[in-house]
Amino acid sequence: MRRISVVIADRHPVVLEGLSKVLGAAADFNIVASCSDAASCIEAIRSLAPDMAIVDPAMPELAAAKILSTVNSENRSTHLVFFVASEDCELVFSATPVTCSIILRNTDPEALVQSLRHIANGHNVLPSTPSDSIVSREQGMTSETGLTALTERERQIMRLVSEGLSNKEIGRRLNTTDGTIKVHLHNIFQKLEISNRTVLAALAISQHDRATAPREKTQD
Repeated sequence: MRRISVVIADRHPVVLEGLSKVLGAAADFNIVASCSDAASCIEAIRSLAPDMAIVDPAMPELAAAKILSTVNSENRSTHLVFFVASEDCELVFSATPVTCSIILRNTDPEALVQSLRHIANGHNVLPSTPSDSIVSREQGMTSETGLTALTERERQIMRLVSEGLSNKEIGRRLNTTDGTIKVHLHNIFQKLEISNRTVLAALAISQHDRATAPREKTQD
């Protein structure tokens, strides 16, 4: 029987231990790496090519956005699964590309394993609560509309945020102060109706993926 290879990445050791126990009890799963930061997770994905990576989207330093960017830009086959707290679900949902899955942290172990098996069979898994889905879609539409209102400088800053740069690093890159970058970010957050850099980075990566995706050729 072929086993499903999994990388897990989370800022909380207790979550890593819990996932290890749950998946370790399932004969068809094989945890090949357990990571607590973006760098080790990215290295594991590159060197081990797992079937899926279960990632905490709230890890510091835009870890989730960096991992997402690596998987997409390098055309990795690893399926990203964001393991998210219910209170963060709407923001993550609105910024997550359709190629990724989302599973709530309060999912019971049996349902978690079944969802991961479903993903391993080529399907995406997303939260199924109707109200959450409606709110998230509306928020996603708001963000999409707001993108058209961004200035060229704001778009530059958005791209640099998606690369994981700090305000000071962005300021150096654009030859301006980090205070000016903070003002720009405040304006960007207001236009997109979001509240943090992680969502902004995910939106930037999602937009880049759509812009660079090859268009299907139509037959004559």
